Amino acid sequence: MEYRNLGASGLKVSEISLGSWLTFGSSVEAQSTRDIALRAFDCGINLFDTADVYARGEAEAVYGAALGELPRHQLVIATKAFFPMSSQPNDRGLSRKHLFESVEASLKRLGTDYIDLHQCHRPDPETPIEETVCAYEDLIRQGKVLYWGVSEWGAAEIDEACRIADTRNAYRPISNQPQYSIVRRQLESEVMPACERNGLGQIVFSPLGQGVLTGKYSGGSIPAGSRGADEERNMFMGGYLRPENLARVDQLRPLAESLDLSMAQLALAWCLRRPNVASVIVGVTRTEQLEDNIKATGVVLPDAVQDQIESLFPVKLA
Repeated sequence: MEYRNLGASGLKVSEISLGSWLTFGSSVEAQSTRDIALRAFDCGINLFDTADVYARGEAEAVYGAALGELPRHQLVIATKAFFPMSSQPNDRGLSRKHLFESVEASLKRLGTDYIDLHQCHRPDPETPIEETVCAYEDLIRQGKVLYWGVSEWGAAEIDEACRIADTRNAYRPISNQPQYSIVRRQLESEVMPACERNGLGQIVFSPLGQGVLTGKYSGGSIPAGSRGADEERNMFMGGYLRPENLARVDQLRPLAESLDLSMAQLALAWCLRRPNVASVIVGVTRTEQLEDNIKATGVVLPDAVQDQIESLFPVKLA
């Protein structure tokens, strides 16, 4: 496993990280979660990502039980807050009240004394960014959070958060967690440049395009038992399953084979070609999937292959 600094910080994270969205606490049983988490650690993964809202806290709870068997100082545990956790009006968003209470609840579920990286799961138009920045400043000074980051924020919001932090001599966010993949490249136009000039690194989610880039939907078929066939789990797949998109994905197969890579490894290595991408989050249900994904670390794609991918998936089509 290779490691990269997360943005301008001194925190080093594994190029491949383990996520828990749509898997742990829901579709993957506790014993399998433990097996996957322990195997990930054995393979060099140190960044373990989750969120309070995943399975309404169950993902954090089962993750915490598994990670509790590992040496805490070797782990980078990341979680998030924003989405409603109940029907109560203050049990959501990025207000000072909700962030303090969400962090306390996450600490209990994860079974840890501190969170390495706490992230704003989405921007909150109902809370001043200054309130959020100041809340993180206090959480960090209390030792409950070591670093903070954002997820799916726009360039203007990232610029503003960093400006406010500088004005108040407070801690800046060090990371952004966006959706980014060969089939979704909008990040490159404004958000990635904003992160680069402000010192935020990317922790990418859905680098496999909700599984489409693994090649499992080759020929346009949607296999029974796949995420694409599951009405509860395919709600975010959108246009990924369009026939024209799947046809372009099929053209990636010979590129992967020419490099002796699986299609998943090709897709992960493509994301990691950008120095600003510190880590790619993989979500797996079996250790075999994890072991395949991990082989993408350290892979450098030839310029000719990158050019071919660019011609198939230019930014304007992503």
